[in-house]
Amino acid sequence: MNRNLPTLTPEITEAFQPAVLEVIRNSIAPTANDQEFLLFAHKAASYGLDPFKNEIFFIKYGNQARIQFAAEAYLSKAREQEGFIPPDTQMVHEKDEFKIAMNKETKQMEVIQHEIGFPRGKIIGAYSVAYRDGYPPVTVIMDIEEVAHMFTGQNKDNWNKWTSDMFGKHVQQRALKKQYGLAFEDVTITSNDVPPRPRKDVTPNQETIESPNPPENKQLSPADKLRNEVNARFKVLGITTSEAVKEYLTKNAPHIDPATATEDEMVGLIALLDVNIDLLSVEPNNDDLLE
Repeated sequence: MNRNLPTLTPEITEAFQPAVLEVIRNSIAPTANDQEFLLFAHKAASYGLDPFKNEIFFIKYGNQARIQFAAEAYLSKAREQEGFIPPDTQMVHEKDEFKIAMNKETKQMEVIQHEIGFPRGKIIGAYSVAYRDGYPPVTVIMDIEEVAHMFTGQNKDNWNKWTSDMFGKHVQQRALKKQYGLAFEDVTITSNDVPPRPRKDVTPNQETIESPNPPENKQLSPADKLRNEVNARFKVLGITTSEAVKEYLTKNAPHIDPATATEDEMVGLIALLDVNIDLLSVEPNNDDLLE
């Protein structure tokens, strides 16, 4: 594993100093491979999230990695929006007096009554009202049966021990997403998500001349093998012309020329290309950190 990460996306370079990036790599995502870490760092940088404030997490289970956005991330980004007002999030217990109804003007369900007494009984639901100055409130209401899978999932210990807190964060971030247009989603990366990439030479500015009967014992040098890896990844991204390759490198890796690059530079470029491929191929996971 190349832990020096010689090639980074522009977003990562702008957001994190090298020393900070190394701390993130060693302390927050120590189990990530180069490809997974670059994707994690790119997500954090792109959305302006701070891994040290637990706004974004990297979690690895076997051959599956997850980049997860914490409930604090939604609050953090919502606070940056104009007109932010703190949300109101409540649990609904079985002995509460609770009613909801459709608002005829907004055509949205709203809480019209919520009165409590003690003892309240078991939690049977939750709701969160996301307010914003100049906008109608957004209310998200959930029955506890809708999150039943959380109590047996990967984060079941926290859900069973801290039900009110976990359920509240879950419904709250859904309300904040709707009110403030927050679009980021968790991402799951499985080692076999991206199909094997064919090794076909599409190096720019070079004409490929195939011998009708190539020698069977011809051995490629390590540099040639790496160059083929780069070419194959460019093709996966649909970058197959000299102009397109030049444009990509100028924007993302201006110091690298595939025709003359060192092996270390080629390894870094491959990792960067893999990040771009994953950004196109991984599927967003609609469940959040609280799963």
